[in-house]
Amino acid sequence: MPQLVRSRIGAPYGPPAATPLPQRLRSLADREAVDVLHRAARVLVAGLPALTDRLVEALYEQEPGYRAAIDADRAEVWQEVHHSLRHNVGSLIRPREFREAAHRASRGIGEIRAEQGVPLDAVLHAFRMGGAMVWQDLVDETARRDPDDVRLLVHVAADVWNFVDEHCGIVADAYRQAERRLSWRRENRQRLMVAALLDGTARIADLAEAAAMLGLPEQGRYAVLAVAATGRGRQPAVAAGGPQRTRHAEQGPRSAQPAACPPLTLPSSFPGAAVLWHPGPDAEFAILPLTGPPGELSALAAELTAPAGTRAAIGSAVEGLAALGDARRLAETALRACPASGGTVLLDEHLPDALVVSSPALGSALADRVLGPLDRLDPADRDVIVETLTAWLDADGSAQRAGARLYCHRNTVLNRLRRFEQLTGRCLTRPRDAVEVSLALAARRLLGT
Repeated sequence: MPQLVRSRIGAPYGPPAATPLPQRLRSLADREAVDVLHRAARVLVAGLPALTDRLVEALYEQEPGYRAAIDADRAEVWQEVHHSLRHNVGSLIRPREFREAAHRASRGIGEIRAEQGVPLDAVLHAFRMGGAMVWQDLVDETARRDPDDVRLLVHVAADVWNFVDEHCGIVADAYRQAERRLSWRRENRQRLMVAALLDGTARIADLAEAAAMLGLPEQGRYAVLAVAATGRGRQPAVAAGGPQRTRHAEQGPRSAQPAACPPLTLPSSFPGAAVLWHPGPDAEFAILPLTGPPGELSALAAELTAPAGTRAAIGSAVEGLAALGDARRLAETALRACPASGGTVLLDEHLPDALVVSSPALGSALADRVLGPLDRLDPADRDVIVETLTAWLDADGSAQRAGARLYCHRNTVLNRLRRFEQLTGRCLTRPRDAVEVSLALAARRLLGT
């Protein structure tokens, strides 16, 4: 092999330094070069199995990204390489006949390798290795037949390498399209799985797959966080029956932002490995993996940072992915117990309120039964009694502390309480009456009755 030609093809990743002649200068030499190329290519077609063996072996030795695929199914990779070489070398001889088939073969390789997870750089390197090996064999065969003809191949070198570059582009485009489809399928599958878990419709047989897909323990402890905007804040952007999305919160000092609600910041001490968000028609929900002590949820609720106009609620802890449907319902109950003006509610610390909102009809009936007599008063007078009663209960029955909150004397508080007892027939020192009054006030506050 003349050293001049060898130096032009020595780099395995790019074409030789040949420049195609302008069309107007194409001459008899170009036609002779095409004839030389065709003769050498026909010999390559006849020896295609041996060329395939050499290329597969070179891929195994020089391209780590292909090694796993070859180890997994060497015969499949061999057939793929052979199929590609047959169409691509055939395109050098009869381009009109083989062009579309060669394009389909390259697109197929890009799609298959994307599905297998072979890096795109490795796939493109493999194509360039194949192009370099084919070009070298073309030169060697031409030199064997007639060394003087080697110089004619310079006229078609640019065309051959442009062909290789064209197929690298086809492979890259097919690979990226397949990658986008696979990513969408994974995200859609994950989205549907999270929705099924939170709806309580996931099959027991699917729980192991869900745990692996989401990176969560099947038998771990979980709670659900529900977030919604108040009337003054932004309204949820996901309508009932609309598209669903699942997102991972960021790690480190953990920051999670539901798409339809103002941003939340989870404390950096929260040990959950991942927070998965799922939008509902009126709120967004987050799956919270729990790994800390029993007081973990209390600490989380205390440190949860939510801007004004955001209602956040955390349900009670449950055991296992199978119970996430229950956890969501508990979070929804806690959210209904959240003040309309916004704030954070931990269900375990607001169980009486949760009882009221769990049965709005009964809560309203209790409020009407206990507080109904106050509705006959002037609204301003009624509100003063309700405010005093609420302050007294919040102060654990201390008229002194209630007076301090209301900026009035303790005797004024006691007089208002006696008036309430006279109007309603309730006795605030009787435990049962005190419980009913407390629940009735909660119903009025939470249900607007």
